[in-house]
Amino acid sequence: MALTRPLSFPNGSLFKFKLLSPPQTKPSLFIVQCNTSSTLHLVSDRNNSSLRRSANYQPSSWGYENIQSITSEFAKESYVEERDELKAQVRKMISQLTSDLEKLEFIDVLQKLGVSHHFLLEIRNMLQHVYAKNYEDGRLKAKSDLHSVALQFRMLRQHGYDVSSEVFTSFQDEKGNLDSRDIKGMLSLYDASFVSMEGETILDEARDFCSIYLKKFVKENKDSDEILSVMISHALELPLHWRIHRLEAPWFIDLYQRSNHVSPALLKLARLDFNIVQATHQQDLKYTSRWWKEMRDNGEKLSFVRDMPTENFFWGVGMASQPELSYFRREMTKITSFITIVDDIYDVYGTLQELELFTHVVHRWDIHSMDILPSYMKICFLGLYNSVNEVALAILKRTGIDIIPYLKKAWGDL
Repeated sequence: MALTRPLSFPNGSLFKFKLLSPPQTKPSLFIVQCNTSSTLHLVSDRNNSSLRRSANYQPSSWGYENIQSITSEFAKESYVEERDELKAQVRKMISQLTSDLEKLEFIDVLQKLGVSHHFLLEIRNMLQHVYAKNYEDGRLKAKSDLHSVALQFRMLRQHGYDVSSEVFTSFQDEKGNLDSRDIKGMLSLYDASFVSMEGETILDEARDFCSIYLKKFVKENKDSDEILSVMISHALELPLHWRIHRLEAPWFIDLYQRSNHVSPALLKLARLDFNIVQATHQQDLKYTSRWWKEMRDNGEKLSFVRDMPTENFFWGVGMASQPELSYFRREMTKITSFITIVDDIYDVYGTLQELELFTHVVHRWDIHSMDILPSYMKICFLGLYNSVNEVALAILKRTGIDIIPYLKKAWGDL
């Protein structure tokens, strides 16, 4: 079941998001051996019908009619106008920031609240200023406190700046230990350690050291400093750098409104923007759900595959949640859906002879060669063929580059 968690606006309207249930785990399957010859022959749907397997997948938790009935009042233009007014207020707040630490902490908050996509230019300018002022050839000119250095390091690395991790050696004593009393700094360093590159042992060691003392702090100070304890527990559960930003936003909005330094305008912007963006995601989901129904229910030829339109759609949301990237999310859902179909054909439904034929046809990438396939494989290949060509055509129009050879190879390799 999906978990719905509502948060309320001051005017009583709802703020909602959903966490997806994990897909069903495949049961163990026995292998069917079939004798095949080197000559490719037409395969009938009735061939080896007694050897068909089934994984007994459960039906989708999200019904088609329920998805298509989704509506959102936040698609109205009036909410967009209100959001633009709040964005102007936040831009004014950005212009009033003075210290480097204030700028970095504000960028961090914007990212965690899920609204940084509205302030890309401002973020770029602030980071460029911080880097030019404090770094030379990727090395920090002057050391400051651990929290500032770690936050600076993480923010710059996340945005593509080449900064050295050697600065953290200056925070270690002769035994390689850090000052365990600086809990805020240790949390920032723990978060920063996950943007390390291969061979940066200083960050690996810092991660292990910090985790020990952060766990100890939560155990001993859970009641005395609730907000910090919650943030530490959250970080230890799953690193910030590994989290899906769209799911992180509502969690942090809830925490941010309980903090002592909350900005009403920024908080309202975060809530409103989440709902507006989710309205766009809902339209994308309705589109991909219709596409999937047409694809899977075509004569029930593909009824054996997992019915996972929402789970597959969630991949695209996790990779690119920005509202302007609807095309990417929709096409990414098609890709993950075809991966699901192909996976179930190879692992569950297809016979060895059919799989050899299907592999041959995909490598040739020629619709005239699919006559040798059974009808369920024809539907899969033709759907894949058309989808790939549609994407390739869009890219060709936009860039003049033909990507079909690369997509053909990718699917052949899969």
